[in-house]
Amino acid sequence: MKQHRLMVDTNKCVGCGVCARVCAAQNLEIDRKKVKLRLDDCILCGQCTGVCPTKAISISGYDSEQIDKKGDTRLNPDEVLDVIRFRRTIRQFKQKEIPGEVIEKILEAGRLTHTAKNMQDVSFVVLDQEKNRMEQAAVSMFKKIKPLADLFSPMARNTQIDDHFFFFNAPTVIVILAKDKTNGILAAQNMEFEAEANGLGVLFSGFFTMAANASPKIKKALKVPKGKRVAMTLVLGYPDVKFLRSVQRKKLDVRYM
Repeated sequence: MKQHRLMVDTNKCVGCGVCARVCAAQNLEIDRKKVKLRLDDCILCGQCTGVCPTKAISISGYDSEQIDKKGDTRLNPDEVLDVIRFRRTIRQFKQKEIPGEVIEKILEAGRLTHTAKNMQDVSFVVLDQEKNRMEQAAVSMFKKIKPLADLFSPMARNTQIDDHFFFFNAPTVIVILAKDKTNGILAAQNMEFEAEANGLGVLFSGFFTMAANASPKIKKALKVPKGKRVAMTLVLGYPDVKFLRSVQRKKLDVRYM
């Protein structure tokens, strides 16, 4: 595993102090018109590297270089709200494969997601050839517990668990793994936006996520690393249904204090 370390090139540093102001850990200070670390222990969030006007600060050990920002990219606020407003969970998918470059963009959206304490603990399993085998393992598990659920839930009694109960014949499934579940959920949300932008429909499969975490067999098949869990499962495909309007929601519940 590559080691990451914050590096300061004092020859480039002009002592402007912008890096110290954005440091979340308050671990940078300006001393004699040069930036220095107060402690060697750093969360390596990269905030300082992103604001330094002279590129005097860097983090070692990464394969990729930083990308310079070219202008301000802003989404249209009303269009963003409409994406959220008209977004629906999809369970009917066309039998059409998703191009590899689209999958790569969705995964990149997950990789770029901010994580608590800069843990960068999120990883992904793309189910393609193994998708049916994973689904059948989960189906087998749910069929065993369904009689018990039927005793307490009319909805469970009305639900039929068939061979496609979890993935609905979707072409691609991405299982999101993380040490911190919240980090995985944040990644899933970003990935959903990228998927929607590429014309895909998305189902957040809480049922498969539940099955994967409860089944040692599924966890072993997914090769979930020690210390991680399945945070969410994204079922992806081109929708075979078109929604014509938004659905109603409860009145906004908010307090300003």
